[in-house]
Amino acid sequence: MGYQQELKRNFRAVEIFGIAFSIMGLMPSIASTLSFSLLAGPAGMVWSWFVASGCIFVVGLAMADLGSAYPTSGALYWWTHYFSSAKTRNYLCFLVGYSNSLGLIGGLCSIDYGFATMFCSELVMASNGTWQPTNRIVYVIFLASVLSHGILASTSSKFLGRLMYLSIFLNIALILATIAALAVGRTGQGNDALFVFANVENLTAWPTGWAFMLAWLSPIWTIGSFDACVYMSEEASNAAKVVPVGILGSVGMCWGLGLVIVIVLAHCMSPDIEGILNTRFGQPMAQIYYDALGKQGALGFVAFLFVVQYFMGLSMCVSASRQVWAFSRDGALPLSRFIRPVSRRFGHIPVRAVWACVLVASVFGLLSLIAPAAASALFSLCIAGDNLAWCIPILARAVWGRAKFTPGPFYTGKRFSVPIAWAAAAFLLFGIVLVMFPLGGPAPALEDMNYCVVINAAVWGGASLYYFLDARKWFKGPGGTLAEGEEEGVGERTTTYVPSRELEKGRRVVADMPQSDGVS
Repeated sequence: MGYQQELKRNFRAVEIFGIAFSIMGLMPSIASTLSFSLLAGPAGMVWSWFVASGCIFVVGLAMADLGSAYPTSGALYWWTHYFSSAKTRNYLCFLVGYSNSLGLIGGLCSIDYGFATMFCSELVMASNGTWQPTNRIVYVIFLASVLSHGILASTSSKFLGRLMYLSIFLNIALILATIAALAVGRTGQGNDALFVFANVENLTAWPTGWAFMLAWLSPIWTIGSFDACVYMSEEASNAAKVVPVGILGSVGMCWGLGLVIVIVLAHCMSPDIEGILNTRFGQPMAQIYYDALGKQGALGFVAFLFVVQYFMGLSMCVSASRQVWAFSRDGALPLSRFIRPVSRRFGHIPVRAVWACVLVASVFGLLSLIAPAAASALFSLCIAGDNLAWCIPILARAVWGRAKFTPGPFYTGKRFSVPIAWAAAAFLLFGIVLVMFPLGGPAPALEDMNYCVVINAAVWGGASLYYFLDARKWFKGPGGTLAEGEEEGVGERTTTYVPSRELEKGRRVVADMPQSDGVS
């Protein structure tokens, strides 16, 4: 694929799966998005999870096809450039790279903002509601979380890999403990099957059917980080097999376990859904724990929640930094020359890319000082930005790149691969539209407005403007690094390389290369 191997392949299959599964963080993510899913009532929450997760699995299949065939850290924009037409490839590649990079950083902001609000809900609960956090306090906690993630993400990849085992254990332990505790705490008080599976409500001003669709935002946000496996491709052993396993394993596990969780929540929650959503604790899950377990039990579980959410943020920081590093490697970002070097001192980690993500996330987080509605735009940036970045390469492969595609070890087959790609692209486009809608209804007040359309228009419009005014003169897509030689400190080599984008049917030619030089 034209790139010198600069990162160490220290991540095993379980650890690659662990990064995606950790970012998804089932319990904290479901807890953070109850304000979306419960708007359609308990049945809306349960069935929206089942249906939307199935659609996300289809997207995972389409991405697993590509990730197995062409595993690289900058996969989404690389695939876009490779499969798109000659006239569109440079622009679409540039747009995908920026949408993906900023979407991942928006995801880091969204996770850490959720961590900050969950941490504050613990303090509110401990004070029996007499203390309420200000926007400044929330931002300070958010900032401390982001900075600490930057420190941990700058450690060796071997250490980070070991942390993934801990994260997997904590996630599963929290799920099992929550199911057991709520079942015991609400013994004899649980809701019946009719309430769980048939009680659809509408706590919005939208039609009931659209309120059900808005509940899809919970699984879309929760399971929307399986692409982390792709960004870790250049640090994965046997990436062509490990990446698709990580993608489908994390999506499938979250689909099944998440369905169990929402059914348990629907069975064990108070029937007063509006009371849960408008809780004085500022966190609906905290109210559910409080109703079932009392104050002390709720304090313990909310603490467990934000610990697991902290690991979510760490994994997202690592994932985002690899995409930013790959995009800077191809010279597309401002200060690319400064961002792209890999630190050998810290174990071949893109440390500067890590701290570039931390810096941008800290600036984005300033939105939380304005109002919660402005901060929720970070949630929207994550979904819409990533959906666009996933959709374009999948669509490009289906429209222009069928003849170019060379399957990897994982392949959904000649008969199903392209229809799966079309279905995945349709769902992703629908997700972009869905996230633009205000939750409350079609006539929101200023504080309830959904600013997704504003922030994403700024990202996509800004990237497009930058490309057509300046970048089109110098950005020619992924350029590869095999010819850089001594400049990158990898020693002399004898290499003959023909860029894969210039070859028919995706053939890659690398000749006369010493065995010591790895190629991703």
